[in-house]
Amino acid sequence: MSLHVLGDQHLDHDLATIRIKNLRLRTFIGIKEEEILNRQDVVINAVIRYRADKAVAFNHIEQALNYRTITKQVIALVEENRFQLLERMTREVLDLIMSHEQVLTTQVEIDKPHALRFADSVSITLSASRAPRDHDSVS
Repeated sequence: MSLHVLGDQHLDHDLATIRIKNLRLRTFIGIKEEEILNRQDVVINAVIRYRADKAVAFNHIEQALNYRTITKQVIALVEENRFQLLERMTREVLDLIMSHEQVLTTQVEIDKPHALRFADSVSITLSASRAPRDHDSVS
């Protein structure tokens, strides 16, 4: 099966998009002494795509990708760890989301507000995808 996306209009109507928007967390991020000693704000945005045909058909949470569970895992990962680089934090969040078997593609952007003197923020964006499984096969 090939994935066709035109803007945000999916030709594959079983493909759902979950957006986690502006998840504001505090963590240790950076290499300067003040960054190592003090938590800083980060803002996380994620776009997650998964096949939702069973969730639509059966209307049960067990058939859906539970975005609440994923968000709680992201919060724990970010708040309970220390990161030197925004790239590393972004990769770890991306890998966590991709660890859910239902996820076909995800894109994660993490902003570090006030990292640059004359900018609102600096951000890193990383993406990952896996080959979709045939949705007609028995799971």
